[in-house]
Amino acid sequence: MPNFLLELGTEELPADFVASAIAQWQSRIPTTIAENLLTNDAIRVFGTPRRLAVLIEGLPHQQPDREEEIKGPPAAAAFKNGQPTPAAIGFAKKQEVELDALEIRPTDKGDFVFVLKKIQGRATSDILAALVPQWINSLEGKRLMRWGDGDVKFSRPLRNLTVVLDNQVLPVVIENNSQHIESGRVCAGHRVLHPEPVTINNATDYIQSLQDAFIEVDPQQRQTTILQQIQTVAAKVGGVPHIPPDLLQEVTNLVEWPTAVIGKFDPEFLILPPEVITTVMVKHQRYFPVLKPNTTKIELLPYFITISNGDPAKSDIIAAGNERVLRARLADGQFFYKTDTAKTLETYVTQLEKVTFQEDLGSVRDKVARISQIAGLISEQLKLNPAEREAVQRAALLCKADLVTQMVYEFPELQGVMGEKYARIAGESEAVATAIFEHYLPRNAADILPQTMTGQVIALADKLDTIVSIFGLGMLPTGSSDPFALRRAANAVINITWAADLSVNLHQLLTQTVRGERQELIFNQVADFFGQRLRALLLEERLIDYDLVNAVLGENDPEYAKRALADLLDLRDRATFLQSIRENGNLDTIYETVNRSTRLAKQGDLDTQQLDPAAVVEPALFQKSCEQGFYDALVQLVPTTKIARDTRNYQQLVDSLAAIAPVVSNFFDGPESVLVMDADPKVQRNRLNLLGLLRNHARVLADFGPIVKS
Repeated sequence: MPNFLLELGTEELPADFVASAIAQWQSRIPTTIAENLLTNDAIRVFGTPRRLAVLIEGLPHQQPDREEEIKGPPAAAAFKNGQPTPAAIGFAKKQEVELDALEIRPTDKGDFVFVLKKIQGRATSDILAALVPQWINSLEGKRLMRWGDGDVKFSRPLRNLTVVLDNQVLPVVIENNSQHIESGRVCAGHRVLHPEPVTINNATDYIQSLQDAFIEVDPQQRQTTILQQIQTVAAKVGGVPHIPPDLLQEVTNLVEWPTAVIGKFDPEFLILPPEVITTVMVKHQRYFPVLKPNTTKIELLPYFITISNGDPAKSDIIAAGNERVLRARLADGQFFYKTDTAKTLETYVTQLEKVTFQEDLGSVRDKVARISQIAGLISEQLKLNPAEREAVQRAALLCKADLVTQMVYEFPELQGVMGEKYARIAGESEAVATAIFEHYLPRNAADILPQTMTGQVIALADKLDTIVSIFGLGMLPTGSSDPFALRRAANAVINITWAADLSVNLHQLLTQTVRGERQELIFNQVADFFGQRLRALLLEERLIDYDLVNAVLGENDPEYAKRALADLLDLRDRATFLQSIRENGNLDTIYETVNRSTRLAKQGDLDTQQLDPAAVVEPALFQKSCEQGFYDALVQLVPTTKIARDTRNYQQLVDSLAAIAPVVSNFFDGPESVLVMDADPKVQRNRLNLLGLLRNHARVLADFGPIVKS
């Protein structure tokens, strides 16, 4: 069974492109191989900074022969008086068959001409030679560049192309105007350790041949090697490595033959906050910090680990060079830290007036003022005590102050982190210091949420201000474009509220914060935006069924949408409860009763907020006992519904709705059932009000109209 190798040699590729290209080929190549009816034993995709490769094992020599039924022209157009027309002759010629091979068969649209064509399988070599350019040209990535003087775009210039089926080179050419690359069997070895070219005699020799040339093409194996090496060298100095997953993936795709090299730095730099040192190492230098073992917090040792792609014999020289670079960066950090802490954090607040938040929204100091205002509104809703409110206002004032410090100017990743440190040094309270850091949370989808009340309030205020302010400028997110990360901000507002059980009335907050000539339009846009985020989070994170999400948010129902924004906790609890009673079968016990009543109640005009039977139903108009029974059941339902609405405990409401199901069934289908749409308008309205009341009680839990029967 033939084995196939493709290697595309390049100049040094960005690490993120290597990872992306491997993932794209892992998805695309098996699909196209299957589409071409080629079986295989294994498809492996490899990548290093200077090459992308795929090795396909156990291919057939050719596609299987097959029969294909091909539909031609209508029979009436293909034959006249039993004789073939030009349409039939042309179809047969195109399909390379004789006229007597044509068959007439009936279809839903009449009789058509068909031919059963035997297709001989193509040679695997021909198929692969045609697929290689497609695989290369289909790779997508950021900032693709033109190669040479042609139109070919790739992440970096192409240098060689190896295309081998067993021991035979397949003829493939990458054309690029006056330049082109022809396939061969020669690959590049390691730049330093094996600068000579590598000849691939057989596809199965590829991995070992490159390992002999100091190239590990398998990224998983490189990563395993890196992990083993950094664990080993860290242990030699009595430490454990700090291994951020993103950094591990990046360095894996930056080297071809990894060597872990340990370096050291002056212990005097350990007086810096560990976040400063690790940021310099991880974000700027791609080093792995070394930690003290068996500690509950980050305690650094004066060492670092870098992954070299050079000569292992020169590790001491490599370490010394990296030590010089790190020493300079940490010395800068030490200077910034001493300079920043010479003043209190509050003294930096006025400098925020010189920093623009957004051209039409003023300075960051203006944003701080808006955050303080919104934080005050949230504090009122949460009924915070005077001490808590004071902490909130103090944290709001200081939350952005570190943006104008020298440390954050040099290392923007440390915003909030340094604010917390500087606040503690300046003698601010624990609540204020923690809130300065927490108000940036969550920084990404995998990040933690703020844990303290002060941090939660400031985080909500900051994110709400950004959303309302940017919407006020008409800069709404569109498609994948969301430059101000408004979707992430809205998700954070919702998730913080849900996680901390904060009784925040978002509808009221938006009413109080949206201002300007287009107030109504902007309010509706922001409210709809939050509705979309609520829908997405309920579906994707809470795993609530689509129809149940519609039931708690309402379909084109402004009243229900307002209720959702006014009480996010109630929305969450109702959605979760509905999902649970669907799964345990309790939803089925009330579905028919409520859904039937809801459909008919649309014929009436009863206000959906009305729950009191005595206010809208006249017992004197009852004509049958089933109407009185329905009325009495609704009267008993009133206190149960009120408890459910006040406590967000909806099980008793569901139990009560299930209990009156026989009464409602008797109203519709019993021996003395009634015709709801009675000829007498008063009787008709009275009966529709009974149904409307039942619908309204059920609406305290959900709008049953969108719910689909299980």
